[in-house]
Amino acid sequence: MLLSSIFQLFLFLSSFSWTAFGSKEDVVREFFANNGDSTLTGSTHTNNWAVLVCASKYWFNYRHMANALGMYRTVKRLGIPDSNIILMLADDAACNSRNKFPANVFANPGRALDLYGDNIEVDYRGYEVTVENFIRVLTGRMEPSVPRSKRLLTDDRSNVFVYMTGHGGNEFLKFQDSEEISAHDIADAFEQMYQKKRYNEIFFMIDTCQATSMYSKLYSPNIFATGSSQVGENSYSYKNDNDLGVSTIDSYTHYVLEFMEGINKTSRTTMADLFDSYDVKAILSHPGVRDDLFHRHLNETLITDFFGGVANVEVSSEHVVHGRPDNIKSAPISREISSDQEKPMPRRQSPIPSNSREPGGSKWRTWGSCILVGTLVGWVTLTK
Repeated sequence: MLLSSIFQLFLFLSSFSWTAFGSKEDVVREFFANNGDSTLTGSTHTNNWAVLVCASKYWFNYRHMANALGMYRTVKRLGIPDSNIILMLADDAACNSRNKFPANVFANPGRALDLYGDNIEVDYRGYEVTVENFIRVLTGRMEPSVPRSKRLLTDDRSNVFVYMTGHGGNEFLKFQDSEEISAHDIADAFEQMYQKKRYNEIFFMIDTCQATSMYSKLYSPNIFATGSSQVGENSYSYKNDNDLGVSTIDSYTHYVLEFMEGINKTSRTTMADLFDSYDVKAILSHPGVRDDLFHRHLNETLITDFFGGVANVEVSSEHVVHGRPDNIKSAPISREISSDQEKPMPRRQSPIPSNSREPGGSKWRTWGSCILVGTLVGWVTLTK
């Protein structure tokens, strides 16, 4: 009876230790399986990029600059780093002599949030904001002297968000009152991106008059688009600021940004939810959506697939020792040091004995503890 009790206790403790130490890999795999975007949306992208364009200049177009900066703040807040954002901005409002609040750009008359701040990175400023530079950014046709910070370094696993704002009309958008980009230009630029495998999916958003006409000529796959107004409609500003003397933001972009304030990095809100939130009476125009070129359903496409940043994590089955897999061995490094060179510092020894880091060491210690506990319980029972 005594031996049977000890044996049962031993089996219980052994099974507990096996469960505790043998299922870590299963727990990790289950965590990433339950929290991965691909389980819900089928998205296969591995990185996110954003191209944000304010095509206007001059003080009275203050709202267009605020439109672009509002989108810039949103994509950064949701995880896209500055290195993956191309911001094209006239940048002539923050320090304009008519700005009553120097070095500040606000998107609401209450001026609760400064969009300009001290941490924005404008990649194309002033007269650099041209149709040519915009198309070069999309297609990757750059001069060798152009720095990496001004390049769209995408690949066939990149999801790209393209936002444009300014003055436009039927199938054209003005660039700083000196030139225009047409709907055909944008369609052909996206096609070049597709042929050169520069994107996985593209989300195109534009806030201008007759905005839907700007994506009417698109023909490349895996693209969907939305615009602030239909053909024949104007896109209106939101509210004026009496101190600034201008409108601070456009109505369509204001309500999109207002919706986006409720989104965080782990949100499961879809693009269909965003489009369903459009209020025609508030926006004062009829926004449009085009998704016939897109291969996924919008109610299965997360907003963070385009506005957020992703970080892929792979669970390896290889055991890791000292920060590297078992099958990777360090190659010996030999180097001659002259007498006048500083000798390398001796490697700092760890206070933890090396045998405690060997694979399986913790498991053997667990088994030993189980045997010891079982023996002690048996001895106490015998003494009684």
